[in-house]
Amino acid sequence: MHEMALACEVVEQVTRLAEAEGAAGVSRVTLRLGVLSGVERGAFEFAYPAAAEGTVLAGAELAMEEEPAAVLCRRCGRRTEPEVPFPVCGACGSTDVDVVAGRDFTIRSVELEFEGP
Repeated sequence: MHEMALACEVVEQVTRLAEAEGAAGVSRVTLRLGVLSGVERGAFEFAYPAAAEGTVLAGAELAMEEEPAAVLCRRCGRRTEPEVPFPVCGACGSTDVDVVAGRDFTIRSVELEFEGP
């Protein structure tokens, strides 16, 4: 399950950020998940709490935003959002397209907690 490895990597990166900022904890992590990223959302949501256990992310809320797929057609030049998993231009039907969105798996934001004044 590569989702566990991804969850561990997210925890590691956010932990480094929290330490660098002197945070006492993390209350929320927001990720952007592309529909073509190959990450299975349910499996990641299952793996995340186990990866976060015993870290500053333990108990932090996980929010996931979906990034739709988009293609840029080499034939007509239009950018469209195809029906996944078929990378086809929604304007002219050409398969001569470049995928320009939907593959990402990124940390969008982190809400840190700090001790009192």
